[in-house]
Parts: sequence; structure tokens; C-alpha cells
Amino acid sequence: MIGLVIPAHSSAIPIEPSTLPLVAILGPTASGKSALAVALAERLGGEVIACDSTQVYCGFDIGTAKPSAGERRDIAHHMIDLVPPTEVFSAGEYRKRALEVLADLRQRHRLPIFAVGTGLYFRALMEGLADAPTRSDRLRARLSVTGAKRGAAHLHKILRRLDPAAAKRISPNDRQKLVRAVEVCLLAGQPVSELHQAGRRALQGYAALKIGLNPPRQALYERIERRVRLMLDHGWNEEVAALIAEGAPKAAKPFEFIGYRELLAQSETGQPLSHTVGAIAQATRRYAKRQLTWFRRESGVQWFAGFGDAPEVLSAALNYLEVLLTQSQSGAGQTGLRDDAV
Repeated sequence: MIGLVIPAHSSAIPIEPSTLPLVAILGPTASGKSALAVALAERLGGEVIACDSTQVYCGFDIGTAKPSAGERRDIAHHMIDLVPPTEVFSAGEYRKRALEVLADLRQRHRLPIFAVGTGLYFRALMEGLADAPTRSDRLRARLSVTGAKRGAAHLHKILRRLDPAAAKRISPNDRQKLVRAVEVCLLAGQPVSELHQAGRRALQGYAALKIGLNPPRQALYERIERRVRLMLDHGWNEEVAALIAEGAPKAAKPFEFIGYRELLAQSETGQPLSHTVGAIAQATRRYAKRQLTWFRRESGVQWFAGFGDAPEVLSAALNYLEVLLTQSQSGAGQTGLRDDAV
């Protein structure tokens, strides 16, 4: 049996009779979040809600690891394939749409099970977002032109002057986020990091039961390597070519995602595929480390030292959740779950 890793600050989360439970599975890419979410949904009367900034884009399927029809096993999935690649999707838009999904599941007495890959989106849902200034197309266009001419590093330098705290969080290479952060600073007349600390409205009426997946580091890296090669075997390169042929702009946000940017560059430069595979795997490993760093700052997470598709992890997660869900059902029959959910 894989051991249960429980941080010192972690404890069972009391569920008030007036609140509903939601399950959140946190973990790095390739850790088996989707598989565990589906297995839990089958056993607990739930539906899966993706919490991933890449899976919202239509057509970008293989490289974002969207679960196939077979992997979904007739379990309803939400927050996938929401917008075309030309649209900009934000944490605020995610929260708005996720609240609509939660209202629907509440009405149908289904347990929400979030598969969380993008920590910012989950935090936006749970803690709320500050009221940011309305976007200025003119200012944004001007900043975009500046970034295109002088590079993202120049935008990062501007942001360091306006908001050093935000500059530490945003990669010097992420031009889109840099443009938005500088735009907000200029429109609000204050650092965006200060703005985000005010005016938040946390999610009401729910108790989050958080499960964390922390498989052995070397095993995770080996799985990442295998998954990159499997994605290519399943037509990832062809998917990129088809998206370009169908008119998806090369400057669209999804082409900045890990793997898509490398494959796009390969198609333009003709570099060896073996070099591209290595670059994608390395970038994915770095991303997994950043995800774990983010999720470890979450409070109340029950950590499991294994992959989500391992039977022993599923068994341990069920044991943990069933205690809390049974407790919530005994509260006042107001959990919103099916009577046979546990």
C-alpha cells in the first residue's frame, strides 16, 4: 500500500450542514489526476470539472492531455473545449463559467470533482478575484506592439519598475501575461499585486476536500518522457499541422503551450524530432516542479505518494473521502449528493 503523506498542518475538514462538499485533486502534469477524478466520480456519484488553462481551447487536444471518450468512461466532463484558439481566456472567465457548472451540479445532486492542473484558476474559484480595470484595447495594442518590437524582456523590465512583486511571479518570456499586468498597473494607477489583495469574494456554500498527488520524482519524470512520445505516436505533430491549415494563427495563445511551441518551431526550422522530444520533456519536467511548488502552498491538502491511476491510491483516497462525505450527509441531508453516493 502506498503511504499517505499528511502535512503537519493538515487535518480533517469539518463540513457544516449548510455547505456542500467539492473534491479537488491537485498534482503535477502526468500524475494521474484525470484518471483518479473519473474513478472517484464513478464511485461517489460525481462529475469531473477540468481546472486547466490549456484544455479550454478547442482543437488543442493531444498536447493538453484532454481525456479521450474512452478515458472519460461515460462520466460527464466540464470546462473543456470552451473557446477557439483566437480568444483570450482568463482566470476570471474560468471562475464565472465554473460557478455556472457548480449551480447545475447542485441542482442535479452531483458531486463536483475538480482535476486541478492550473493552480491560479482553482485559487480564483475558491478565493475570488479583485475587480480589475476594464481592458483598454488601445493600450493593450500599444503594449503588444512594444513587446513584438523590443521583446518580452522589455515588458518585464517595465513591470519590474511598476510592480516588482508581480514581476517575480510572471515569466520574462510570457508576453501575454506581461502585457496584461502592465496594462492593469497603468489603468489602475497601482501595482496589480496590491489590486489583487482587495475586493475578493470567496466561494460560499462549499467545503473543499483537497487531495494531492505526489508520485516519486524519478517515476514522474519517466512517465512524462513516455507520455511525450506516446502523444507524438498518436498524431500530435499532425494535430499542429491541421490547426495551422485550418487557419489558427501562429501567434495564438495555445501555440505558446509546452509542446505546441516546440513542434511549431520544428515545423519551421526542420530540426531533428529527437531534439524536439527532449526539449518538450525537459520543459514539462520544469512545469511539473512549478506546479508542485504552487500546490504545496495550498492548505488542508491530503497528500498521497503515488499516481492517481494506481489502485492503492484510489482505495486510500476513497477511504479518506468517504469519512468526510458520510459526515456531511449526516449533517442535515443538504449535501446535494445522491443518497447512494457513499
